[in-house]
Amino acid sequence: MSTTAQSITLRLTPSAAAKVREFFGAEAAPADSAGLRMSVLPGGCSGFKYGLSIEDAPLEDDLVLDASGVRVFVDPFSAQYLNGIEVDYVTTMQSSGFAFKNPNATGGCGCGTSFTA
Repeated sequence: MSTTAQSITLRLTPSAAAKVREFFGAEAAPADSAGLRMSVLPGGCSGFKYGLSIEDAPLEDDLVLDASGVRVFVDPFSAQYLNGIEVDYVTTMQSSGFAFKNPNATGGCGCGTSFTA
């Protein structure tokens, strides 16, 4: 299910949404205001890296989205790089974690957590 707010669309797969809800419970986040902060930060081996964290409430200038029933906070800088992104939670025999499919990325690295735009 895709969600749009102020022309920003992002998608959490069912497995990603379930894992985020699990983190909400583990951090005892306030159900009425907490959300997943998705951000893009300078760094990583390709220029930008993704940031995910649980926040108690949005900041004043955040876009607040609903993605698969999860409240998501995105700051204005990150929004330009996250529009259209799909976030999945993947488990393999060697590792598990969030995976990003970003249509705005023009390149990336082997770790899958940094990109070029």
